[in-house]
Amino acid sequence: MANLIEKELQKFDNPEKVVIFFSAHGVPLAYVEEAGDPYKAEMEECVDLIIEELEKRKITNAYTLAYQSRVGPVEWLKPYTDETIVELGRKGVKSLLAVPISFVSEHIETLEEIDVEYKELALESGIENWGRVPALGCEPMFISDLADAVIESLPYVGAMAVSNLEARQSLVPLGSVEELLAVYDSQRRELPPPVTVWEWGWTKSAETWNGRAAMLAVLVLLVLEVTTGEGFLHQWGILPLFR
Repeated sequence: MANLIEKELQKFDNPEKVVIFFSAHGVPLAYVEEAGDPYKAEMEECVDLIIEELEKRKITNAYTLAYQSRVGPVEWLKPYTDETIVELGRKGVKSLLAVPISFVSEHIETLEEIDVEYKELALESGIENWGRVPALGCEPMFISDLADAVIESLPYVGAMAVSNLEARQSLVPLGSVEELLAVYDSQRRELPPPVTVWEWGWTKSAETWNGRAAMLAVLVLLVLEVTTGEGFLHQWGILPLFR
């Protein structure tokens, strides 16, 4: 995202005077304050990391974060994108670069809401120069990062399939996940297989193995019936009924 921002800034006559405007999709405030959704904290951290990367490149533009796409009468995350654009215009901001921070592809909320509605609002509010960073889309670095995430997850797919989340069975090897991934990223080592933690009780893992044991027992009994004629079905007089 820092690469895309840097590229779009160069299209302005005075790149250093452009305000970088991060616009994330909003959610109802209750999701965060009552349900504990970490979305707001994650968006703020994401913006901080991007700005940190830009500063390493000597790009020190002013920036802000707001939330768009609210609907209905309930309160959503603030500040709202439309109100923030108007406020920036009142403060004399003349150049604005919109960044769709929580969107990974182009759709109606970038192509219509940002490119048309918010651009018109910005121009009406006194902002003279408007730009917009494209969504990540098929940006090679983004796709490569997604591929790495898939590779990192592959050793744990089997464990996740039979794990019981309510019982909090381990889905990853014991130890620090961050350290494991750091080793993978830096040295491209193969991650160790996941450690399956067994727990007594009616778990999905126990249910799976109980089912396999039961199927094996039935198979053994049928073989005895057919080969010796002295199994439980013969003793109970059940099998002759089917002859």
